[in-house]
Amino acid sequence: MRTIYKSEKGKEEILNLYDSQLSRLTAPWKDIYVDTSFGKTHIVETGNELGEPLLFFHGGNSTSAYTLLTLDFIMEDFHIYAVDTIGHPGKSAEISLSPKNYDYGKWAGELINKLGYESMCLFGGSFGAGIIAKTMCVVPDKIKGVVIYVPSGIKNAPAVNSSKMMIPMILYWITGKDKWLKKVFLPLAITEENITDDIFETARLSILYSKVKTGMPSDVDAELMRKCTAPTLVMAAEKDCLFPGKGVLERAQKIIPNCETYLLKGRGHMNFLTNEEKKMIVDFLLG
Repeated sequence: MRTIYKSEKGKEEILNLYDSQLSRLTAPWKDIYVDTSFGKTHIVETGNELGEPLLFFHGGNSTSAYTLLTLDFIMEDFHIYAVDTIGHPGKSAEISLSPKNYDYGKWAGELINKLGYESMCLFGGSFGAGIIAKTMCVVPDKIKGVVIYVPSGIKNAPAVNSSKMMIPMILYWITGKDKWLKKVFLPLAITEENITDDIFETARLSILYSKVKTGMPSDVDAELMRKCTAPTLVMAAEKDCLFPGKGVLERAQKIIPNCETYLLKGRGHMNFLTNEEKKMIVDFLLG
């Protein structure tokens, strides 16, 4: 049977961390599973059951459990469905979808249907934002509102932009020393202060024990994207080596009909939102 993990022990380590992180949520939560044509999908349902329904997608090679720890600011106002991306570490089916076509968008559209909604607000960052971009192209009528943060799928940088990460990655594989793994993340984080213990441990186990996905969702087709008229907020980071802010925001304004943009000045791909930026996200999604 195909698996995204390198060993059963590695899978157990990743899921143990997953459960440990999930246990730290301050809001009540429950596991739900949704059957799709692409495979069974695990979703963490949490937040305010009476709030605005919100479908959330985490970053690549990460998990919903880790990311939910950073989303305390949306717990009060939203009924959150945090999706474990299929084919990534977590509890969804271990079936990898192509980031180059629109399968991720079709899968997300099925999730909205199976959860019983005609349309939903969507929120996600990095790889997860790329999934949302694909979804906007495939099922635009199912999108109520969107916030995408340091997004893939709009204007990805050439692969050479992340080449600085390769040498420390090789040295980490050879030596197993954490100092090299931190150097892998520095082009993304700019400073070590942005590499929290949770980020580090989630990424460390993913690199050690899962078959890491390096391909990000490809840039969406402009004509398909123009079919989505839902209010969309695009937040991109000025110094993001994967999805440079200026290019992302310029293309977003050209291809997304109902688009607002925001530049995270001086920040890289891994960063922290200010309280004002968190409020901006909540206010935008609540309309």
